[in-house]
Amino acid sequence: MLTAARRQFLEDYAKIRSAEGRASTGSDYYRALPFTDLTGKNSAQWRIRAKSFRYFVRRILPPKPCAVLDLGAGNCWFSHRLAEMGHYPVAVDIFSDEQDGLRAGRHYSVRFPKVEAEFDALPFPSGRFDLAVFNSSIHYSQDYRRTLAEALRCVRPGGQVVIVDSPVYSQREHGERMRAERHANFEREYGFASDALGSIEFFDLEMLGQLSHELSLNWTIYRPWYGWRWHLRPLIAWLRNRRPPSHFWILSGCASGDRPIRVGERRRP
Repeated sequence: MLTAARRQFLEDYAKIRSAEGRASTGSDYYRALPFTDLTGKNSAQWRIRAKSFRYFVRRILPPKPCAVLDLGAGNCWFSHRLAEMGHYPVAVDIFSDEQDGLRAGRHYSVRFPKVEAEFDALPFPSGRFDLAVFNSSIHYSQDYRRTLAEALRCVRPGGQVVIVDSPVYSQREHGERMRAERHANFEREYGFASDALGSIEFFDLEMLGQLSHELSLNWTIYRPWYGWRWHLRPLIAWLRNRRPPSHFWILSGCASGDRPIRVGERRRP
Protein backbone atom coordinates (compact mmCIF):
# COMPACT_ATOMS: atom_id res chain seq x y z
CA MET A 1 0.00 0.00 0.00
CA LEU A 2 1.31 3.45 -0.93
CA THR A 3 2.05 5.89 1.87
CA ALA A 4 0.47 9.34 1.88
CA ALA A 5 3.85 10.86 0.97
CA ARG A 6 4.27 8.53 -1.99
CA ARG A 7 0.76 9.19 -3.23
CA GLN A 8 1.46 12.92 -3.01
CA PHE A 9 4.73 12.46 -4.88
CA LEU A 10 3.00 10.58 -7.71
CA GLU A 11 0.27 13.21 -7.93
CA ASP A 12 2.81 16.03 -8.06
CA TYR A 13 5.00 14.12 -10.52
CA ALA A 14 2.07 13.51 -12.88
CA LYS A 15 1.10 17.19 -12.87
CA ILE A 16 4.64 18.35 -13.62
CA ARG A 17 5.25 15.80 -16.34
CA SER A 18 1.95 16.62 -18.00
CA ALA A 19 2.69 20.36 -17.91
CA GLU A 20 6.10 19.70 -19.46
CA GLY A 21 4.47 17.90 -22.38
CA ARG A 22 6.07 14.51 -21.76
CA ALA A 23 3.42 12.39 -23.43
CA SER A 24 1.63 11.75 -26.69
CA THR A 25 -1.38 9.85 -27.98
CA GLY A 26 0.58 8.39 -30.90
CA SER A 27 2.89 5.38 -30.82
CA ASP A 28 5.35 7.08 -33.17
CA TYR A 29 6.39 9.46 -30.38
CA TYR A 30 7.44 6.66 -28.03
CA ARG A 31 9.09 4.55 -30.71
CA ALA A 32 11.29 7.49 -31.77
CA LEU A 33 12.74 8.03 -28.28
CA PRO A 34 15.41 8.87 -27.27
CA PHE A 35 16.71 9.94 -30.65
CA THR A 36 13.84 12.22 -31.66
CA ASP A 37 11.24 14.12 -29.66
CA LEU A 38 8.33 14.32 -32.08
CA THR A 39 6.48 16.79 -29.83
CA GLY A 40 9.41 19.22 -29.97
CA LYS A 41 8.71 20.21 -26.35
CA ASN A 42 11.77 18.67 -24.68
CA SER A 43 14.13 18.19 -27.61
CA ALA A 44 17.25 19.56 -25.88
CA GLN A 45 16.85 17.09 -23.00
CA TRP A 46 16.25 14.18 -25.33
CA ARG A 47 19.40 15.02 -27.28
CA ILE A 48 21.37 14.55 -24.04
CA ARG A 49 19.50 11.32 -23.27
CA ALA A 50 20.27 10.01 -26.76
CA LYS A 51 24.00 10.71 -26.37
CA SER A 52 24.04 9.03 -22.97
CA PHE A 53 22.27 6.00 -24.39
CA ARG A 54 24.66 5.67 -27.33
CA TYR A 55 27.63 5.90 -24.98
CA PHE A 56 26.12 3.30 -22.65
CA VAL A 57 25.60 0.90 -25.57
CA ARG A 58 29.10 1.39 -26.96
CA ARG A 59 31.14 1.41 -23.76
CA ILE A 60 29.21 -0.46 -21.06
CA LEU A 61 26.46 -2.74 -22.38
CA PRO A 62 27.81 -6.24 -23.12
CA PRO A 63 27.46 -7.24 -26.79
CA LYS A 64 25.94 -10.62 -25.95
CA PRO A 65 22.27 -10.77 -24.91
CA CYS A 66 21.89 -10.07 -21.21
CA ALA A 67 19.19 -9.61 -18.59
CA VAL A 68 18.78 -5.95 -17.68
CA LEU A 69 16.78 -4.47 -14.81
CA ASP A 70 15.49 -1.08 -16.01
CA LEU A 71 14.86 0.78 -12.76
CA GLY A 72 12.67 3.87 -13.02
CA ALA A 73 11.64 2.89 -16.53
CA GLY A 74 9.06 5.64 -17.02
CA ASN A 75 7.46 5.18 -20.44
CA CYS A 76 9.79 2.21 -21.07
CA TRP A 77 11.76 3.66 -23.97
CA PHE A 78 15.04 2.28 -22.57
CA SER A 79 13.63 -1.25 -22.25
CA HIS A 80 12.19 -0.92 -25.75
CA ARG A 81 15.59 -0.12 -27.25
CA LEU A 82 17.30 -2.94 -25.36
CA ALA A 83 14.67 -5.46 -26.40
CA GLU A 84 15.07 -4.38 -30.03
CA MET A 85 18.79 -5.19 -29.69
CA GLY A 86 18.07 -8.71 -28.46
CA HIS A 87 18.54 -8.15 -24.73
CA TYR A 88 16.08 -9.17 -22.01
CA PRO A 89 14.94 -6.08 -20.09
CA VAL A 90 12.45 -5.89 -17.25
CA ALA A 91 10.94 -2.41 -16.84
CA VAL A 92 10.29 -1.35 -13.23
CA ASP A 93 8.56 1.78 -11.95
CA ILE A 94 5.99 2.89 -9.38
CA PHE A 95 4.39 5.18 -11.98
CA SER A 96 1.97 3.21 -14.14
CA ASP A 97 0.43 6.06 -16.14
CA GLU A 98 -0.76 5.21 -19.68
CA GLN A 99 1.18 8.02 -21.32
CA ASP A 100 4.26 8.57 -19.16
CA GLY A 101 4.50 5.42 -17.04
CA LEU A 102 4.67 1.66 -17.42
CA ARG A 103 1.41 1.32 -19.34
CA ALA A 104 2.92 3.42 -22.12
CA GLY A 105 4.78 0.19 -22.95
CA ARG A 106 1.77 -0.77 -25.05
CA HIS A 107 3.08 1.54 -27.79
CA TYR A 108 6.09 -0.65 -28.61
CA SER A 109 6.13 -3.46 -31.13
CA VAL A 110 8.47 -5.62 -29.04
CA ARG A 111 7.28 -7.06 -25.74
CA PHE A 112 9.06 -7.17 -22.38
CA PRO A 113 7.93 -7.54 -18.75
CA LYS A 114 6.71 -4.43 -16.93
CA VAL A 115 6.63 -4.57 -13.12
CA GLU A 116 5.16 -2.00 -10.74
CA ALA A 117 7.51 -1.95 -7.75
CA GLU A 118 9.62 0.31 -5.54
CA PHE A 119 13.40 0.63 -5.77
CA ASP A 120 13.91 -0.60 -2.22
CA ALA A 121 11.68 -3.67 -2.43
CA LEU A 122 12.30 -5.35 -5.77
CA PRO A 123 10.25 -8.54 -6.32
CA PHE A 124 13.07 -10.52 -7.94
CA PRO A 125 15.34 -13.33 -6.75
CA SER A 126 18.96 -12.55 -5.96
CA GLY A 127 21.44 -12.73 -8.83
CA ARG A 128 18.74 -12.65 -11.51
CA PHE A 129 20.21 -9.89 -13.74
CA ASP A 130 23.45 -9.05 -15.50
CA LEU A 131 22.88 -5.29 -15.20
CA ALA A 132 20.68 -3.05 -13.08
CA VAL A 133 20.34 0.37 -14.71
CA PHE A 134 18.95 3.50 -13.07
CA ASN A 135 18.08 5.54 -16.14
CA SER A 136 17.54 9.16 -14.98
CA SER A 137 15.84 7.82 -11.87
CA ILE A 138 17.99 7.06 -8.81
CA HIS A 139 17.99 10.72 -7.73
CA TYR A 140 14.38 10.12 -6.60
CA SER A 141 15.70 7.74 -3.92
CA GLN A 142 15.47 8.74 -0.26
CA ASP A 143 18.36 6.47 0.78
CA TYR A 144 21.06 5.67 -1.79
CA ARG A 145 22.64 3.03 0.40
CA ARG A 146 19.42 1.04 0.71
CA THR A 147 18.45 1.54 -2.94
CA LEU A 148 21.84 0.49 -4.28
CA ALA A 149 22.05 -2.47 -1.90
CA GLU A 150 18.75 -3.78 -3.25
CA ALA A 151 19.89 -3.35 -6.86
CA LEU A 152 23.18 -5.10 -6.08
CA ARG A 153 21.24 -8.00 -4.58
CA CYS A 154 19.48 -8.48 -7.89
CA VAL A 155 22.61 -8.67 -10.08
CA ARG A 156 24.76 -11.75 -10.46
CA PRO A 157 28.35 -11.86 -9.14
CA GLY A 158 30.41 -9.71 -11.47
CA GLY A 159 27.33 -7.81 -12.67
CA GLN A 160 27.02 -4.04 -12.68
CA VAL A 161 24.75 -1.35 -11.29
CA VAL A 162 24.77 1.56 -13.74
CA ILE A 163 23.55 5.11 -13.12
CA VAL A 164 22.75 7.18 -16.21
CA ASP A 165 21.61 10.82 -16.45
CA SER A 166 21.46 11.69 -12.77
CA PRO A 167 23.22 14.89 -11.63
CA VAL A 168 26.63 14.62 -9.99
CA TYR A 169 28.41 17.53 -8.30
CA SER A 170 32.00 17.85 -7.18
CA GLN A 171 30.85 19.42 -3.91
CA ARG A 172 27.73 18.66 -1.86
CA GLU A 173 26.86 22.31 -1.29
CA HIS A 174 26.37 22.81 -5.04
CA GLY A 175 23.90 19.93 -5.19
CA GLU A 176 22.03 21.29 -2.19
CA ARG A 177 21.78 24.68 -3.88
CA MET A 178 20.43 23.02 -7.03
CA ARG A 179 17.80 21.16 -4.99
CA ALA A 180 16.68 24.37 -3.26
CA GLU A 181 16.49 26.23 -6.58
CA ARG A 182 14.50 23.38 -8.13
CA HIS A 183 11.95 23.30 -5.33
CA ALA A 184 11.58 27.09 -5.45
CA ASN A 185 11.00 26.92 -9.22
CA PHE A 186 8.33 24.24 -8.80
CA GLU A 187 6.65 26.27 -6.05
CA ARG A 188 6.58 29.31 -8.29
CA GLU A 189 5.48 27.42 -11.42
CA TYR A 190 3.05 24.84 -10.06
CA GLY A 191 2.19 25.94 -6.55
CA PHE A 192 4.03 23.10 -4.77
CA ALA A 193 7.68 22.26 -4.15
CA SER A 194 7.48 18.60 -5.27
CA ASP A 195 9.39 17.44 -2.20
CA ALA A 196 6.89 15.02 -0.66
CA LEU A 197 9.35 12.10 -0.60
CA GLY A 198 12.44 13.94 0.53
CA SER A 199 14.40 12.59 -2.44
CA ILE A 200 18.16 13.20 -2.42
CA GLU A 201 18.14 14.45 -6.05
CA PHE A 202 21.90 14.43 -6.70
CA PHE A 203 25.26 12.76 -6.06
CA ASP A 204 28.54 14.32 -5.05
CA LEU A 205 32.04 12.88 -4.90
CA GLU A 206 31.95 12.56 -1.13
CA MET A 207 28.72 10.56 -1.34
CA LEU A 208 30.22 8.24 -3.93
CA GLY A 209 33.21 7.61 -1.69
CA GLN A 210 30.97 6.85 1.29
CA LEU A 211 28.84 4.46 -0.76
CA SER A 212 31.96 2.76 -2.06
CA HIS A 213 33.11 2.15 1.50
CA GLU A 214 29.75 1.13 2.97
CA LEU A 215 28.73 -1.23 0.16
CA SER A 216 32.20 -2.44 -0.89
CA LEU A 217 31.33 -0.93 -4.23
CA ASN A 218 33.93 -0.16 -6.88
CA TRP A 219 32.85 2.82 -8.98
CA THR A 220 33.97 3.57 -12.50
CA ILE A 221 33.09 7.07 -13.72
CA TYR A 222 32.51 7.50 -17.45
CA ARG A 223 32.39 10.95 -19.00
CA PRO A 224 30.45 11.07 -22.26
CA TRP A 225 31.08 13.95 -24.63
CA TYR A 226 27.95 16.10 -24.96
CA GLY A 227 29.42 18.78 -27.18
CA TRP A 228 31.30 22.03 -26.69
CA ARG A 229 28.29 23.99 -25.43
CA TRP A 230 27.80 21.48 -22.62
CA HIS A 231 31.55 21.31 -21.97
CA LEU A 232 31.71 25.09 -21.46
CA ARG A 233 28.83 25.25 -18.97
CA PRO A 234 31.13 25.46 -15.90
CA LEU A 235 33.03 28.40 -17.40
CA ILE A 236 29.81 30.21 -18.31
CA ALA A 237 28.42 29.64 -14.80
CA TRP A 238 31.63 31.04 -13.28
CA LEU A 239 31.55 34.11 -15.51
CA ARG A 240 27.92 34.75 -14.52
CA ASN A 241 28.64 34.16 -10.82
CA ARG A 242 26.31 31.17 -10.64
CA ARG A 243 26.72 27.82 -8.91
CA PRO A 244 28.65 25.20 -10.89
CA PRO A 245 26.38 23.00 -13.04
CA SER A 246 26.08 19.26 -12.53
CA HIS A 247 28.06 16.61 -14.36
CA PHE A 248 26.10 14.00 -16.26
CA TRP A 249 28.63 11.25 -15.78
CA ILE A 250 27.70 7.61 -16.14
CA LEU A 251 28.50 5.69 -12.96
CA SER A 252 29.13 1.96 -13.06
CA GLY A 253 29.39 0.08 -9.78
CA CYS A 254 30.58 -3.45 -9.14
CA ALA A 255 30.56 -5.19 -5.76
CA SER A 256 34.20 -6.18 -6.03
CA GLY A 257 35.78 -5.01 -2.80
CA ASP A 258 36.42 -1.67 -1.15
CA ARG A 259 38.58 0.07 -3.75
CA PRO A 260 38.99 3.69 -4.80
CA ILE A 261 36.79 5.42 -7.36
CA ARG A 262 38.26 4.97 -10.82
CA VAL A 263 37.73 7.41 -13.66
CA GLY A 264 36.81 5.76 -16.93
CA GLU A 265 38.20 6.87 -20.24
CA ARG A 266 36.41 9.78 -21.85
CA ARG A 267 35.90 9.42 -25.56
CA ARG A 268 33.84 11.39 -28.00
CA PRO A 269 31.02 9.33 -29.52
